[in-house]
Amino acid sequence: MDSVTRRFGHGAGALVAVHEVDLPIARGAVVAVLGPNGAGKTTTIKMASTLLQPSSGSVSVNGVDAVRTPKQARKHLGLVLGGDRGFYMRASALENLRFFATLAGLPRRSVEAKVRDALGLVGLVGRERDRVETYSRGMKQRLHIARAVLNDPVALLLDEPSIGLDPEGARDLRDLVRRLRSKGCGILLTTHHLQEADELADELVVITGGKTVARGSARDIASLGGVDSAITLWTADLGIGEERMLAHPQIAAVVPREDGRGYRVDLIGNGLAPTADFFRSLEITPDWSVQRDVTLEEAYLAFITKVGAA
Repeated sequence: MDSVTRRFGHGAGALVAVHEVDLPIARGAVVAVLGPNGAGKTTTIKMASTLLQPSSGSVSVNGVDAVRTPKQARKHLGLVLGGDRGFYMRASALENLRFFATLAGLPRRSVEAKVRDALGLVGLVGRERDRVETYSRGMKQRLHIARAVLNDPVALLLDEPSIGLDPEGARDLRDLVRRLRSKGCGILLTTHHLQEADELADELVVITGGKTVARGSARDIASLGGVDSAITLWTADLGIGEERMLAHPQIAAVVPREDGRGYRVDLIGNGLAPTADFFRSLEITPDWSVQRDVTLEEAYLAFITKVGAA
């Protein structure tokens, strides 16, 4: 995607949902798009998938102009919007995939092999003859991915793929994304799950207000947010109280310990090295503390707060 813009409406009242976004995706790489609700993430992925035509800019897939020849571009794309819809629920996974393979124009002689390969990739062999209505949400999501890879796409677009999944289902999904990346598929992922993005992405892109405001690694995002270090400490009491502590610019989180014996306090900052005077100002005496890397969630929230205040 090169300098892509999408407007809804015309004239002075037009809504610019996405403004001049560049989003290159290399084969064998995962790009995660982050941003608050309404930032333009889903609009971006719909333009990348040819479901929505950009108002300006260009989209190309494997050398094919996706704006001028969307049907040709779709031969190189896989799209997963997820959810419970999109399948014939009373039909089996096998029947569904055969149907969609035929609908996608795959040669008849290759349909069975493609369907079997897709089922094997997503781990549904053994359940392929069961009706889709009997599947868990995680299994349906894997079936969506199986459908998306029937045509061996060079680029796979995943819009919030782990939403609504339990921890086991989310873990299986991450493993599947890694397998697809290892096969050379370029993957564009939108997600609100920052741990998922941190684990999977080779590059992070932050979009707010329809514009790209940051891109790079988690460390790059942290630097842009003005934080480069973090400390986690444990204390028996909160001294000045939880509300006042959370109002402190260097305190990211205050979490009661599961055993009820005090609190975990996370601090983030630039060149963070709290002194005894710092702890006295909070009226706490740490029982134990450890310096660590800033998490992507901490980096992202610090950056979004900074951008919002700019």
